[in-house]
Amino acid sequence: MSRPQCSRCLRPASHCLCALIPRLDSHTRVLLLQHPSEVNHALNTARLAALGLTNAQLRVGEVFDDLATLLNPPGYQARLLFPGDDAQPLQACAPDDQPLLLVVPDGTWRKARKLLHLNPLLAALPRVTLAEGGVSRYRLRKAPGPGALSTVEAIVQALQVLEAPQSFEPLLKPFEALIEGQIAAMGSAVFERNHGAT
Repeated sequence: MSRPQCSRCLRPASHCLCALIPRLDSHTRVLLLQHPSEVNHALNTARLAALGLTNAQLRVGEVFDDLATLLNPPGYQARLLFPGDDAQPLQACAPDDQPLLLVVPDGTWRKARKLLHLNPLLAALPRVTLAEGGVSRYRLRKAPGPGALSTVEAIVQALQVLEAPQSFEPLLKPFEALIEGQIAAMGSAVFERNHGAT
């Protein structure tokens, strides 16, 4: 028998995170395009980000038929948050600049690349990237390389740059509670053996 689930954060009702999810306003609009394989992932950080931002939208799929509409909300300029040879480092927007629509693919690197491959409009967007050296708080997964962040961490880092001095740190509260809960569930000995300092 399946456990009761919170319909909002999709966590088991006994581990609901909704009380920790903030409601933060941003000039930047965030569009999260989530690969279907991530929806039932225990650490669905894209959903946490979408719930915590008033100006965010989460769509799930591999091919987005309405992408032209999604990428062109009136008053925004779309940028893809994804590394690439021509990706520009994110920088704070000037007050008179048109705000960004920050498009964030959510999935493993392989799945995120697949989203770009299947959606040429997405791949054609100008790309922006985060400053190097970001350290993930995601202690349960080995990062594929330096600077590899979970989706919610990448969004927080991007918004901290774009909308300084406003802080988006509260978005990480449910994420950190989620990780602490996972560590508690596995027990400290198992955590140290599998994820402790090497």
